[in-house]
Amino acid sequence: QVQLVESGGGSVQAGGSLKLSCAASGYTFTGYTFSRCQMAWYRQAPGKEREFVSSISPGGTPTYVDSMKERFTISRDNAKNTLYLQITSLKTEDTAVYYCAACIVELTYRYWGHGTQVTVSS
Repeated sequence: QVQLVESGGGSVQAGGSLKLSCAASGYTFTGYTFSRCQMAWYRQAPGKEREFVSSISPGGTPTYVDSMKERFTISRDNAKNTLYLQITSLKTEDTAVYYCAACIVELTYRYWGHGTQVTVSS
């Protein structure tokens, strides 16, 4: 059974840092582990639509939303099937549920986690 489980969220004051993790388990529809999949982070703030944050190729090439390049760092450990997102200098507007996604099929991600809440207070 395929599972993506996020962790590392919490409540933090503005200016602080967090490192989110997403542990992937099971085999994808291709029969391979997640090490061969594009993976990504999305977030959804209260009252807003889910938005793309960052993605990373199987080989480790990252892509970011321009406005997030300076404070967000995506990485992955294929040996552990784990995806990470380091966020520094947190702002109140970073408050959201952060979701992990994996494996693009027909331009959309096939697998999603249930999310981890990040709350930033001033």
